[in-house]
Amino acid sequence: MKVITYRNYGPPEVLKLEEWEIPIPKSIQIRIRIVKTAVNSGDWRVRKPDPQIARLYFGLFKPKNPILGLSYSGVVDAIGEGVTSFQVGDKVLGSKGIKMGAYAEYTIVEENSLIIKLPDKMSFAEGAGISFGGLTALDFINRCQIQNNQKVVIYGASSSVGSSAIQLAKHLGAHVTAVCSKANFELVKSLGANETFDYETFFADSNQNLYDVFYECVGKTEIKSNLKYLKKNGNLVLVGATFRQMFQALFLKLIKRLNVHFGPIEETLENLKFLVSLVNLGKYKVNIDRNYPLERMVDAHRYVEAGHKKGNVVIDVTSER
Repeated sequence: MKVITYRNYGPPEVLKLEEWEIPIPKSIQIRIRIVKTAVNSGDWRVRKPDPQIARLYFGLFKPKNPILGLSYSGVVDAIGEGVTSFQVGDKVLGSKGIKMGAYAEYTIVEENSLIIKLPDKMSFAEGAGISFGGLTALDFINRCQIQNNQKVVIYGASSSVGSSAIQLAKHLGAHVTAVCSKANFELVKSLGANETFDYETFFADSNQNLYDVFYECVGKTEIKSNLKYLKKNGNLVLVGATFRQMFQALFLKLIKRLNVHFGPIEETLENLKFLVSLVNLGKYKVNIDRNYPLERMVDAHRYVEAGHKKGNVVIDVTSER
C-alpha cells in the first residue's frame, strides 16, 4: 500500500511516498481502506514541530510514528475476530487522534475507537473533514458553556476550526462576529456569522465591542490584545497557542483566575455523533476548500501551513467503490 511518511521533522519536503505491507487486523480490530483523509493544522504542527515541546510526545530526535494524518473516511475492508459493530463494506468516518496514521491507503483501528458509520447524506470528503475542525471547535465551545444571546467573536473564522465554531455557536443561540480576510466574508456569513471584521480593522481603536467569548483559532494574536475585548468573567479560547502563550495562559488561569482555555482537546464518540446528527438535520456544513491527490501531500501541507485555507483540505487516497 502507499503511505506518506515523515522520517524527520522539518518543512513539507520531509514528506515522502513509500510502499508498505497492508496490515492485518487482530482481535477486535478493523481494517479500513481509506478513501479520503485531510490535512489540518495539527498535522503540520506535528511535522514541524510547532511547538518544539511536541517532540517529548512524538519523538525527541525523530518521529516515533512516521505516518501523520488525524481524520479519515473510507470502507471497512477486513475485521478481526470479535468485531460486532461493523461489517466488511461499511462506509465509515473517524479520527486516529493523537496516534495519527491516516496518510495511508489502509489503516487499522480498534472497534471501540473514534469511528462511526458514514451517513448517506455525507460524502467521503465531508466525512474526512468533519473530525478535526468539528471536534476541536465543539470541545472548546463546551468548555465555554455558551448561552443564548451571548456575543462570541471568532478570530480565524474561515479555518476548519473557525468555520465549525461559527455554526456550533449559532446553534446555541449566540451572536457571532467573524474575523477573517475580506475574501472570506461571504463564506462565514453563509455559515451563520452575524457580522464580519477583517484582520486589519478588528483591533482598530474604533472597535469598542466587548464579547462573552473570544475564540482565537489560528494563534496569530497576543493574549493581552484579546483580553481587551472580553467582558468580565468572559472566556478566552486559544486553539493554536504557542508554547509561550501556553505558559502565559496558565499564569492567567491559575493566578488571576481568568477563564482561559487551551491545550489538547478531548475527542469523544459522543461529540462525533453529535456533529454528524447536526449534518443529518441540515444544521452543520463541512466546508471543503481544496482536494489534492495523495502524491501531492507536500503541496497540501504548504497550502495549509500558509494559513489561508477556507475550511478543510481533503486528500484523495483511494477511489470510491
